[in-house]
Parts: sequence; C-alpha cells; structure tokens
Amino acid sequence: MEKILGIGSALVDILTQIPNELILQELNLPKGSMTYVDAKTSVEIGHQLAYLGNQMASGGSAANTMSGLARLGVEAGFLSKIGEDEIGHFFEKQMNESHVKPLMLKSETPSGRVQALVTPDGERTFATCLGAAAEMCADDIKPELFDGWDIFYVEGYLVANPTMLRKAISTAKDKDLKIAIDLASYNVVEENHDFLLDLVNNYVDIVFANEKEALAFTGMEPEAALHYIAERCEIAVVKVGAKGAFVQRGNEIVTIPPMDAIVIDTTGAGDMWAAGFLAGLVKGKDLQTCGLMGAIVAKNIIEVMGAKMDDARWEKIHADIALL
Repeated sequence: MEKILGIGSALVDILTQIPNELILQELNLPKGSMTYVDAKTSVEIGHQLAYLGNQMASGGSAANTMSGLARLGVEAGFLSKIGEDEIGHFFEKQMNESHVKPLMLKSETPSGRVQALVTPDGERTFATCLGAAAEMCADDIKPELFDGWDIFYVEGYLVANPTMLRKAISTAKDKDLKIAIDLASYNVVEENHDFLLDLVNNYVDIVFANEKEALAFTGMEPEAALHYIAERCEIAVVKVGAKGAFVQRGNEIVTIPPMDAIVIDTTGAGDMWAAGFLAGLVKGKDLQTCGLMGAIVAKNIIEVMGAKMDDARWEKIHADIALL
C-alpha cells in the first residue's frame, strides 16, 4: 500500500465555543475564514475568550489529514517545524500517539497555535499564529525527506511561504511522488490565485476544494469548476457541504451524496474528507467508494467538537466503511 507524507503548519488548536457572532465582529475575524495574527494578538484573543473555557488538540490541516489516514490503516508521516516548548512537545506527542511519523524540524521560536472559534451553527473561524511553523524554509527541504513515500499531501495554507512550498513540491515530484493539495480557505485562494494555478498546472495530481475555494480558484460554480480543475490534474474534488461532493478523473465523473449529520463543529471536516478519500485511493477503491469513505469520516468529525475523534467513533467509521 502506498505511503503518504503530509507537509503543513504544526499547530495546536485551542477550541472555544462562542455564544454568538458578535464576538467575531469585535475581534475583527470574518466568519468562516482563517486569519493570520501575530503572537501578541493570539494571546489577547485567548485572554478575551478565557471565560468561555477551551479544549486543546494538535491541529493544522495536513496534520489532521495524516492523523485520519493513520486511523484508517494508512502509513502516514508529517513534516513541519516546531518550537522547543510545551506546545511543541504536546504536538509531537499527539502525532506519535496517532501513529503518524513526525518529521519535526526544531526552532527557538514558540510553536504555532490556532484560536478556533466555533459559532452555534458549527461554523469555525480561525485566528492563526504560525510561530515556528512559518520558519520552515527552502534550505530545510532535503531530497532524502521524501525517501520511502509515494504521495505528498500539501495544505494550501503553505502558499504563505511560496519559496519553501515550491521547493518541497518540486523536490517531491523529482522523487516521483504524486502531489495532492487541499486549497485550504477561500481567502487564501483569492490572495494567492496565480501561484496556486501555476502549481496545479505544473505539479499537482490531486486537488481538493470546497465550493467557496473552487469559486475563488476558477470563478465558476461547482460542476463547471470541477471540469476546469480536472483538465489540469489527474483527480479533482469539489465538496459542496450538505449537498455532497463531485469527483472527476479524466472523463469519469461521480457524485457523492450528502450524509445526514448532527452538526456540532465543522473543524477538520475537509481534512477528514481528504483522509477518507486518499485512504480509499491507496487501497485501490473506485472513485465512488473513495468519495463515500471521505463523506463517512467527514460526517463523523462534524458531530464532535474539534478535529479528533475517540476510539468508539473510529470503530463506527470502520464498520460503516466495511459496508460499502
């Protein structure tokens, strides 16, 4: 079975359920977006929300996907940079406990953290302080890091570090790895459109996008966007939330139906959809089954707070996948 290496920002999510959207307005955070903040602002947000309580979990988009893959029986690794601090040690420990091989570069800068604010409708809004993760540079990318891996999974947030990202993707491609990318967030796509288009045109084999990201990337509605992306890579995925998803490979197009879920928190939904889909792909499943596997894992993650699930829920996921 093929092995998957992810690259992304090693972040610890600090999850807070907020009672209303006014708090987002007061903090100047657009609902449903990911906004980069400096360390001082991150600490201030934490202090302002402390009265609501929080949960802490290792996060970061690609790290979530790698954890999901490991729980689905796929060998996964994760490449990033962390600080020599409590949050960095917490992150690395959680990766090991998730059976993900951590390839952690070290820095004296504090580790990255995300204030994840969840509104009553389950929508999540991120204030992200990248910390040490932002220091990963082109010189850190060595060819030997890609030895033994078959697929290289990239979180779109890394376009904030274009020189490093291009070096990582081109080096992986030179090593004959397939490249998969998740477009991450519509505002990230809008701000880095030409760079992302160049990557997809020249390097990327698999693209994951949600409806908003696909619109930002192509200027088109979901099905037209799917065709546009599929002309530029091997497999295109456009997820349309509660309406399901579309997948295209060449002339083959499949529609993945929506799954009923009790929405608690959408944190990690896209990450887990990608994990389910890629697990199916490396296990040789057809596109329809891959998409259904993605939908099953995503349906379960939105029924819990945060991007982690307990053993009982994973057992249920495995049981549901076995019925496909």
